[in-house]
Amino acid sequence: MDIFEAINTQRAMRRLKPDPVPDELIWKLLDAAVRAPSGGNRQPWSFIVIRDADTKKKLAEYYLDSWTKSYGLIRQAAVGSPATAATYLSAEHLANHLAEVPVLIIAAVNLSAVAPVTPPGASIYPAVQNLMLAARALGLGTTLTTFHRTHEAEVKQLLGIPDGVETMALIPVGWPRGKFGSGDRVPTEKVVHWEKWGETRGR
Repeated sequence: MDIFEAINTQRAMRRLKPDPVPDELIWKLLDAAVRAPSGGNRQPWSFIVIRDADTKKKLAEYYLDSWTKSYGLIRQAAVGSPATAATYLSAEHLANHLAEVPVLIIAAVNLSAVAPVTPPGASIYPAVQNLMLAARALGLGTTLTTFHRTHEAEVKQLLGIPDGVETMALIPVGWPRGKFGSGDRVPTEKVVHWEKWGETRGR
């Protein structure tokens, strides 16, 4: 797939089929992830691939608890807004069905290995985006989510993650129930400044 097609049609896919995803494809995603840049090329990342049903169930419990505490009480208001209803409902679906997703990938950073003055996210989120673009090229759905992080200590214990390593993202991976396509975005011209803030330029 052309890289620009992948970029322009990638979108958060939170409704995923329980159908299995072959290890061969997961390795392709991970190979793409580790081609990403990182501060000082230190590559302080690690990825945990989770298929075990019991582990996914426990992660799903933590995830749903975080979702409910953050958004569960505002459901009516959120769904009542046409602009946010679709996004909210798909996120709610994931919160209630995370354990059914065939593969969960946790992206983590070894904080002691991050380059000086480099925020931890700068050394992992490019890798996550590579992974997600590779998934799009293969027809797999993904989304970047962090709701598990309110249970960081429990997640680290569950997965045996050592001290000094922090989880930065949870990426569900599976075959999408919906269709890929261009998502709503603010026009590029509205967020680009030339030379100084507020200076615009036509194409």
